[in-house]
Amino acid sequence: MEDPQSFLDGLPGKTIVLDEIHRLGNPSELLKIAADHYPGVRVLATGSSTLGASSKFRDTLAGRKSEIWLPPMGQDDLQDFRKTDLHHRFLHGGLPPFFLTDLLPEREFQEWMDAYWAKDIQELFRLERRYSFLRFTELLIAQSGGIFEAGKFARPCEVSRGTITNYLAVLEATHVAHVVRPFSTHRPTEIVSSPKVYAFDTGFFCSYRGWRDLRPEDMGPLWEHWVLNELHIRFPFRKVSYWRDKRGHEVDFVWVEPGKEPAAIECKWSADGFDPTGIRAFRRQYPGGKNFVVARDVDRSYLQSCQGLPIRFLSLKELIPSVGESREPD
Repeated sequence: MEDPQSFLDGLPGKTIVLDEIHRLGNPSELLKIAADHYPGVRVLATGSSTLGASSKFRDTLAGRKSEIWLPPMGQDDLQDFRKTDLHHRFLHGGLPPFFLTDLLPEREFQEWMDAYWAKDIQELFRLERRYSFLRFTELLIAQSGGIFEAGKFARPCEVSRGTITNYLAVLEATHVAHVVRPFSTHRPTEIVSSPKVYAFDTGFFCSYRGWRDLRPEDMGPLWEHWVLNELHIRFPFRKVSYWRDKRGHEVDFVWVEPGKEPAAIECKWSADGFDPTGIRAFRRQYPGGKNFVVARDVDRSYLQSCQGLPIRFLSLKELIPSVGESREPD
């Protein structure tokens, strides 16, 4: 493979899989030559990061590649495995080997993180200060779903604010953290720059929180993670936002379809726990869009007027076609 042309000459009409392609010295060279000069060879290149996440990829391969993102297991996967207990899925996470174990894979979570540092971070980004990066990752995952402020992490991680910002960019590039940025038209009453950051997997979130059993109050944040994961599965690479004003009113997620008013999405483990205050504040600024409450205990969608505001309560399965109904076919 150090001689891409000779390598590809021996594979006419073949489909090949190159696992962990970022381990090559110049991975983009091989892929570019294959795309430009060997149209009969199909290449599936796998790696733990996107193809633009590292300086190793000296070419963006624009127009030559299609990207596939595999988030942790979702609703359909649970049906396929015939294990639909969400408590189990939340605690064990969505990586299949961890999900399929009967005992909590606590040691496996740590081993995965050690391998992530050694293989992904060192090979792709060559960061120094292992302790600082892993400490930041642990703290960030434990606070998953909260508003990110770089300054709060600098002291416990013993690095500068700028380094923390760089660490977050690395976690986002490798899909270990999902950065949900605020929806705003830069009104003076809105949060316009501080993102919310979510862990890529509920198992790591629960592990770093020290949760071995789930209490009723834990289910709300985990359900919010679950909804976000399903949106990532159904609409990969689409941006999800959140909204918050300076008085503390908030909407969990904002979904924007081109040419349409923004849809507001609230995530509730139980529909009875819904408070319309956040959506009402949002609609005073952005009237006209659809309002959804996606709840675990709703089997069939229904429309309800909450203080004069029409809100549709639905299941997670029903949410996906509702927010994506104007999406162009793949």
